[in-house]
Amino acid sequence: MTRPTKAAGTTGGAFLRGAAAFQTLTLFFQAVTAGLLLNSSQAYLVHDIGSKVMYAAAMLYVLATVLAWRRGGGSPRPVLFSTGLLVLASAQVALGIAHVPSVHVPLGVVMFALSTLALVRSLPPLARPAH
Repeated sequence: MTRPTKAAGTTGGAFLRGAAAFQTLTLFFQAVTAGLLLNSSQAYLVHDIGSKVMYAAAMLYVLATVLAWRRGGGSPRPVLFSTGLLVLASAQVALGIAHVPSVHVPLGVVMFALSTLALVRSLPPLARPAH
């Protein structure tokens, strides 16, 4: 069996980074539209649509971590982390539907922080300058 080429590994890493970035951006968008809910009744529809996109982004991130793990082996920790974020997204949607902002809003902040952490961890290490 041959080893995967470097280009294939790079593509998998790019997909993982893209999925993490997409998830983080959708969570940020949700925070912005949640703030708009304070001033506009039309923001509810945008926030509602955004919740569906955010949930799809969470599922995409799970898929990306599974594919990266299966392709490159290694630790399944990112898969567990992404699955945990999907569980939090499910709770977030349920809390939003139930109109429980006292838990919905702080959970959204936690999810954004965790997604940002996942995005940063998916980035390649910075090259150190030669001395």
